[in-house]
Amino acid sequence: MTMTAISAFLPTLVVVPALAFAVSVALAQPSTRDWDADRRGMVEEQLGSRDIRSERVISAMLGVPRHLFVPEDQRAKSYQDSPLPIGHQQTISQPYIVAFMTQALDLDPDHRVLEIGTGSGYQAAVLGTLAKEVYTVEIVPPLAERARSTLAGLGYRNIEVRTGNGYLGWPEHAPYDRIIVTAAPDEVPTALVEQLKVGGVMVIPIGTQTQELRVLRRTVSGMETLDTLPVRFVPMT
Repeated sequence: MTMTAISAFLPTLVVVPALAFAVSVALAQPSTRDWDADRRGMVEEQLGSRDIRSERVISAMLGVPRHLFVPEDQRAKSYQDSPLPIGHQQTISQPYIVAFMTQALDLDPDHRVLEIGTGSGYQAAVLGTLAKEVYTVEIVPPLAERARSTLAGLGYRNIEVRTGNGYLGWPEHAPYDRIIVTAAPDEVPTALVEQLKVGGVMVIPIGTQTQELRVLRRTVSGMETLDTLPVRFVPMT
């Protein structure tokens, strides 16, 4: 791929204010811990010190309360530089990977986004902060219901959660400006390619034992591919 083509994947830096979240009483965490300080530390130490340069992504990561998407027995570790178990043999990705994938999407405020693999709902919340509409699909019913409840309790009105097979996407709302996949298939699902707009971007991990995070752009003649970094995601089922 030429340098011109690769540069198309890089985000435009736009500063936006962090969102104010209406956290329901049911989601409130009675604690003296300073979660805001933990979140600032996460952004400064794990994102700013690496290659996360998009001010919009940094603002979103500062605003979304990650600890509310983590099971209570894991909340003390919410802002650590690592993935965490969320039950049903699934995980919430480490903050850096969430930020990296979000930055690679290069989101605009008017974008419609499809996410495959809702998990805890944290990545969807970050996307919902930056895009107009987010449609997210989770194959594990209890995780889908928990994410739906958490997102609703936090006041998100632009995110819809569906329980279903991610390989099929969500055709009713296609085409999408952006697609993000948070589980690893052996190859890019055909249905997802078909549901991506021409000019749209997909970020997806590919592989089994060895996985590569790819950034794909759909063109009138096919898909441009940029390999980024080795990753380890749960298999896509």
